[in-house]
Amino acid sequence: MTHNLSNAQSEKVTTLRQLAEWVDYSLLNTLTADPRGNQSGDDHHPRQVFSGHYVPVTPTPLPEPQYVAHSHGLFRELGFDDAFAYSADFMRFFSGDMSCAPTPMHSVGWATGYALSIYGTEYTQQCPFRTGNGYGDGRAISVLEIVSKGKRWEMQLKGAGRTPYCRGADGRAVLRSSVREFLAQEHMHALGIPTSRSLSLFVSQSEVIQRPWYVSGSLSQDPEVMVPNPAAITTRVAPSFIRVGQLELFARRARCGEHPQAEQELADLVRHLIEREYADNIDTTLPFEMQLVPLAIAFRDRLTSLIANWCRVGYCQGNFNSDNCAAGGFTLDYGPFGFCERFDPYYQPWTGGGQHFSFLNQPIAAQKNFAMFCRSLSPLLSDAPEQQQLLDNVSDDFLAIMERKMTDMWAAKLGLANVEHQTVITLLKLLFHSGADFNLFFRTLSSLPTSVDDVTDCFYLKPTDQLLTEWTQWLSNWREALEERGDLQLISQNMKRVNPKYTWREWQIVPAYQQAEQGDFSLIHTLQNVLTHPYDEQSADTEATYCQKRPAQYESAGGIAHYSCSS
Repeated sequence: MTHNLSNAQSEKVTTLRQLAEWVDYSLLNTLTADPRGNQSGDDHHPRQVFSGHYVPVTPTPLPEPQYVAHSHGLFRELGFDDAFAYSADFMRFFSGDMSCAPTPMHSVGWATGYALSIYGTEYTQQCPFRTGNGYGDGRAISVLEIVSKGKRWEMQLKGAGRTPYCRGADGRAVLRSSVREFLAQEHMHALGIPTSRSLSLFVSQSEVIQRPWYVSGSLSQDPEVMVPNPAAITTRVAPSFIRVGQLELFARRARCGEHPQAEQELADLVRHLIEREYADNIDTTLPFEMQLVPLAIAFRDRLTSLIANWCRVGYCQGNFNSDNCAAGGFTLDYGPFGFCERFDPYYQPWTGGGQHFSFLNQPIAAQKNFAMFCRSLSPLLSDAPEQQQLLDNVSDDFLAIMERKMTDMWAAKLGLANVEHQTVITLLKLLFHSGADFNLFFRTLSSLPTSVDDVTDCFYLKPTDQLLTEWTQWLSNWREALEERGDLQLISQNMKRVNPKYTWREWQIVPAYQQAEQGDFSLIHTLQNVLTHPYDEQSADTEATYCQKRPAQYESAGGIAHYSCSS
C-alpha cells in the first residue's frame, strides 16, 4: 500500500482539486470488488452479494442540499480551510453528488457487506434472503480515502441512499439522527475516547421521509406515529470502517467453503486490516500466520481500553453487535446510544436493546465481540495449531484484562492510585439508591468535598438519614485515602481531566434538531462548542444552562429518556 507524499501538504485545502492530490484508495487498490457488481455504481436495489470485499455504488445526492455544520477541529487536523466547507463543490460532493469529483478522485463510491452476531451468536434472519449475503452498508457509502499529514482517513456518507445491502429501505438518514451522530462523534473525541469523526452535515430543503417517532409529551416505550423528517447526509471519517462483522462474514464463507476464493478473501481482508489499523503494532515481515496473535493482542488492548473509557464518561452504545464494533478499536455507529444521567448500572437508552447491552454490561458485550473476532481468524490457522492455541489463550484472557482496565478507570475517577473492589461497589450502590447524576457527581467529587452536603445537589432523590450516614462514612474513608497520597490540589486537577463537566444530555440535544428542522442551526453550533470542551470551566451562563440535572418532566419521556432505532 503506497501513497504519494510529494505534495508537502503545507497549504490548507480550499478546493476539491487540491483535495484530489491527497487521494489514495488503498481498499479499492488492494481488495476485490464484487464480480457481479456494476463498475458504474448503478447498484441500488437489494440483492445477494456472494463474494468480493466491496460493491461499487454511487450515492443518491440530496436534492437542494443546505449546509448545517462542519467540524472546525477536524478541518484543522486534516489541513482543510474552514472556507472549504462553504464552497459549492464541497457541498455537492459531500451531499452525495460525486459527478463533480476531479481526477484522480473517483466518481463512484463503495459499500461493504458484513455479518451480524448478537452477544456472540451469529444471525442471518436480518438478511432478507435468510443467507447473510444481503446484510451490510445499507445507507453508508464510502466516497474517498486520503492521506493527510501522513495519516490515512476514509470518508463515508451516511444517509447517501440505497445500496445492494439496503434490505428494501430507502437508504436515507433523517436530520434528527444525523445531528445526534455529528455532535456525538466530536464530543467523544473531545472526551479523549477513540471514535469515528464528523466532517460535515447537510440537509435537503425538499426531500422529506417518514419515520416512526414519539408524539410530544409521550411516555410510551415505542413510537406512536409516523412523522415527516428532512433527509440529511453526515460525513463520518475514520482510519477505516472495517468491522468485526466483516471479518465474521468472510470467516463464515471460508469455514463453509462457499466459493473457491473464500479463504483467500478472508486473508486479504485481515492483511488489509493490519496495514490500515495496526501497521505500528505488528511486524509484517513475520509469516502471516504469526501476525494474527499479535493482531488479536493489539485489538484486545484497544477494545478493553475503549470500553473502560465508555464507562468512565457514562456512555452506553445501546446496540453493541459485532457489526457495530470497529476492528480498529474505536467507537463506531452512533445509533441508539445515550449517556447515563441518573445512575443505573442497567441503563439502556434503546427500547430494543435489552439488558445485555446496558451500561455496565458493556465489558461482557465487548468480550462476546472479541471472541467472534478471534473465531474469525481461526480459518487462517488451520495449519498452525500452536498459533491457534495462543489465540485461544488471548481470547480467554479478555475478561481478566477488562477487569484490570475497569479498576484502573475507577481509581482515576476517584483520584486514587489504586482502589479496592468493595470501595467501588459500595459507591455504586450509594449512587443508585440516591439517584445520583453520574457525571455531575464525579465532577463534584473532583473538587474534593468534605461533607455529604456538598454532593446532595447531584441527587435526583432525597436521601434518607440512613443513606446520609452511609455517604458520610464512604466520603470519610475516601478522603483519608486521598490524604495519604499527598498533594490534594494536584489530585483534584487530575480528577477534573477524567471527569467531564459537560456531557451529552439528550433533553438538551432535542431542541437543537427540532430547531434545525425549521432551518435554525444556531443551537447545533452552540452545542458544538460546549461539547467539544467537556473538561473546561466555561462561562457562568454556559454552566447555568448545560451543567444541570435532567428536569423531572423528561424522566420517562419517549424520544429523550429512551428511543427506538428509527433513524
